[in-house]
Formats: sequence, structure tokens, C-alpha cells
Amino acid sequence: MNPVTSFLVSVSLAVGAVLTYWVNPLLGLPFLVLAAIIAFSLKMANTWEKFVILRLGKLHSVRGAGLFAIVPVIDSVVAVIDGRIQTTAFNAEQALTKDTVPVNVDAIIFWHVHDAEKAALAITNYREAIDRVAQTSLREMIGLSMLTALLSERKEADAQLKESIGRKTAPWGISVGSVEIRDVAIPVVLQDAMSRQAQAEREKQARVILGSAEAAIAGKFVEAADMYAGHPAALQLRAMNIIYETTKERGATILIPSSMVDSLNPSTAPVWPNLQAPSP
Repeated sequence: MNPVTSFLVSVSLAVGAVLTYWVNPLLGLPFLVLAAIIAFSLKMANTWEKFVILRLGKLHSVRGAGLFAIVPVIDSVVAVIDGRIQTTAFNAEQALTKDTVPVNVDAIIFWHVHDAEKAALAITNYREAIDRVAQTSLREMIGLSMLTALLSERKEADAQLKESIGRKTAPWGISVGSVEIRDVAIPVVLQDAMSRQAQAEREKQARVILGSAEAAIAGKFVEAADMYAGHPAALQLRAMNIIYETTKERGATILIPSSMVDSLNPSTAPVWPNLQAPSP
């Protein structure tokens, strides 16, 4: 009983009791009857509720937010439908994917009743039906999906589930807002195999990148060799620069074959610090 009905009933009973006890029982009787009528006829729906009313077994009306009255005995409220967004969690255990891999999938669906009349009269228990339909649709989707697609294409799977479940629940006056897959669990053995496969793929990619780098470096060396072949002086300067870079550290001593020293033309080359050449 809502607060307004409770207050009116209490006032009517109080007035009837006072009149019956202090004045005349006949004067108090109408107030007692009025209290009973108010208790059975005056209803109040919250802003998110819909009351489905039958009159003599037939649909009479669907009443929304606020106070309203029904005819006692003749009218009856058969369902109070909550129009707010509801959530239902569901799962599928050991469901086989298209590539015959058993997976456990947890998901959640957001839905609301857009037609209270259908939700009350077209199906016995729409909440239980939503849970059953969601589980069935989830298993169907898993059976039509490859494991890799199920793991990587979550948004597509969510959209597919939303469309499938929404199509089945629409005749019951229920709209599906969204479906979200929360977790996909695969066997531990398969997890290890997939980890090794991913590691092998990364190693393969690293080797390919390294090979490409080696090929690029070799190409640059070929270009440099062609340039040095036509310009011996450039090769000599490059060799001298290498020696200089090598002896930049303090206390560094380098031994160079005499043939290499001769090729650098030591009569004109500058004398480098800490550079010693063994006698032939």
C-alpha cells in the first residue's frame, strides 16, 4: 500500500472509530466502508512503473505514474512492470567454437521494457526468458566464430549478440540496449600453446627486421666500395679516420701491419699519438 492510500485509510478508520464509539455506530459505519474501498481501489505508480489492469479477465488499461483508481473486485492489477534499464549476467560453459575449442564466456546484457502490455501478457516470466534467450544466443554465436575472432573482435561479437537477442525479445516488448562480453576463458594447455606461438611469431618478425637491416647495410657498403674504387685518396682518408677514432681513448695503443702503414703513405701522413707500428 502506498503512503497516500495508507494515510487516507488511516484517517477514515480513525473518524469511523470515533463516531462509532462516541456518537453512533451507524454514523461510523460509512467511514469504515470508505476505508475499505480506498484500500482496494486507490493505487499509485512511481514514475518508472506501469500497472497492467484487467477488468473481468480482459485487458482494461495500462496506467502510468501517479495516483489512479480501479474498481474493486471487477478490476485487478496483474503486473507491475519496471521500465528502468535492467542488467542480466549470463554465461556459456564449455561451448565449442567453430574450430572446436572449448571456451567459457561471461557476458552481460542491458535491456528495458518498452511495451508493458506485451511484457505482462505475451510471456509468463520475461526476466527468466531473457536469461534463457541470452544464453542460447551466446552459444550460437560461439559455435559460428573462430577462437581468434572471438578473442580479438569483441565489438563485432557484442553487436552480433545484441542483434540476435533483440530480434527474439522484441515480440515481448523488450528492447536490448547493449551486450558486453566480459571474459573469454580458454584451456590452460591452449594458453601455453598460444603463448609459444606468439613468441615464435615475434622472433620471426625480429629476424625478418634484422635481415632487412643487414641487406640495407650491405647495399650501403657496396655503394661505398664503388665510390672508394674510383677515388683511392678517399679510401686512404677513411682508413686514417678509422685509426684516429680508434686511438681517441687515453692510453690506447694500436698495432698496425706494416703493409697497411705503407698503403697509407707514411711519408706524408701525420704522426698520430700513441701509434706504434711493428717492423716487418
